[in-house]
Amino acid sequence: MHERQRIQRIVIVGGGTAGWMAAAAFAKVLGPRYQVELIESEEIGTVGVGEATVPHLKLFNNLLQIDEAEFVRQVQGTFKLGIQFNDWGRIGDSYMHGFGKLGHDLGLLPFHQFWAKARLQGVARPLGDYSINTVAAVQGRFMPSATDVPANSPLADIRYAYHFDAGLYARYLRGYAEQRGVRRTEGKVAQVHLHPERGDVSAVQMESGARIEGDLFVDCSGFRGLLIEQALHTGYEDYSRWLFCDRAVAMGCAVVGPPTPYTRVTAREAGWQWRIPLQSRTGNGHVYSSAHTSDDEATARLRGSLDGAPLGEPRLLRFTPGRRRKFWNRNVVALGLASGFLEPLESTSIFLIQSGIARLLQVLPWNDFSPVVQDEYNAQLTFEIERIRDFLILHYHATQREDTSFWRECAAMSIPDALAHKLRLFQDSGLFFRDGEEMFGDLSWVQVMIGQNLVPRGYHPLVDQISDSELKQLMSGVAQVIASCSETMPPHQAFIDRHCKAVPVG
Repeated sequence: MHERQRIQRIVIVGGGTAGWMAAAAFAKVLGPRYQVELIESEEIGTVGVGEATVPHLKLFNNLLQIDEAEFVRQVQGTFKLGIQFNDWGRIGDSYMHGFGKLGHDLGLLPFHQFWAKARLQGVARPLGDYSINTVAAVQGRFMPSATDVPANSPLADIRYAYHFDAGLYARYLRGYAEQRGVRRTEGKVAQVHLHPERGDVSAVQMESGARIEGDLFVDCSGFRGLLIEQALHTGYEDYSRWLFCDRAVAMGCAVVGPPTPYTRVTAREAGWQWRIPLQSRTGNGHVYSSAHTSDDEATARLRGSLDGAPLGEPRLLRFTPGRRRKFWNRNVVALGLASGFLEPLESTSIFLIQSGIARLLQVLPWNDFSPVVQDEYNAQLTFEIERIRDFLILHYHATQREDTSFWRECAAMSIPDALAHKLRLFQDSGLFFRDGEEMFGDLSWVQVMIGQNLVPRGYHPLVDQISDSELKQLMSGVAQVIASCSETMPPHQAFIDRHCKAVPVG
């Protein structure tokens, strides 16, 4: 029987958020028995616009045993209770995709089923009034989950994410990884060497002439995919037939007023604009379709909507929404932009890096690189990104806007069958069933669908087991509890000043 040998040398090509997240995780989980080397060039730089996250990042930081307050200070961070969507369903509409719980479930039924009947009876408030995240976010308040309140209090389960400078996060993780033995090599890769028989990557050669060999190569080289695409010709699955936006322009501006504890996403004529508050600046960007507006028009629109004085010059990014046909090909695993790109509408870019790392560690290969293991990894990542893709498509397709050709085409486009089924089921009966372990669960889908006016025509028959007076009391009681709890939370800025205020830039 052939005895398997473990891999010993892991080479990460490319730094940035993806590269240093991988390096930090490998250093923490694998320990000194594995040699981890990261290659990056200061000349190439990184994209560095992904400054908003989802709550899952807390799990990654907890894995690394990072102190939250120190982390927030180092990355000029603020806290995020959700995402505010403006002008998506109709011009003038506004709703919040909050991360936390929604209302109070009864028995087998989720809260939104009771809300659906209460709405038909005219005794329901807007859905966001039943979420502690939404109410607190709009009021500019924040605190983590309290430990000195009853377990059923809304204050006992406050879910949140972060806004931060992605470049500073990469720098912070670099220090973490290097302290734990990760070796960093400065320079550019000049050539990729493939094994003459197996066809996998045997080494990369630097411009300096140095040859760096490895067993497992992790491609974090950005859109170009130096290993996964240029060397192995893996191929790309294009999603642009559903996600029309293919460009973005990003620009910072000076801070004006206290930071909002949410990301603001505003629909524009041919795309959308983000606003992400940090302690040191405000990040802004405009994601758009080049078929429906020009680069100059998009840049001018962004400049004209900044809250404060612009910082630096705008940066233009071109991308094709989609994914590699394989995330793991031979002995190369792609992470971050090298693996594909879904626009940052729901702040999933860093999550997909985190997921790719976690799943790789779960199926850490032997040096024979079993195709069975690779197929499972690729299947899991494909499922994950396709479900996120469908969630993003929902935002565009569920619109009543007819003011521009972009929005008319979004509303009229054919959508994936799985997404179409979800929408039909929800509109008919308010039913939603999470697809396996997809990232976004029912609370996210329900808030976005209702926020964009996909309201159920009916409700679950078990709702009728409580009387109309009980239903009215439920709706008013939950809203009152949410409102009173929110009032006890400190202002977002006050919480930062007390616990994790960063050193001012400059």
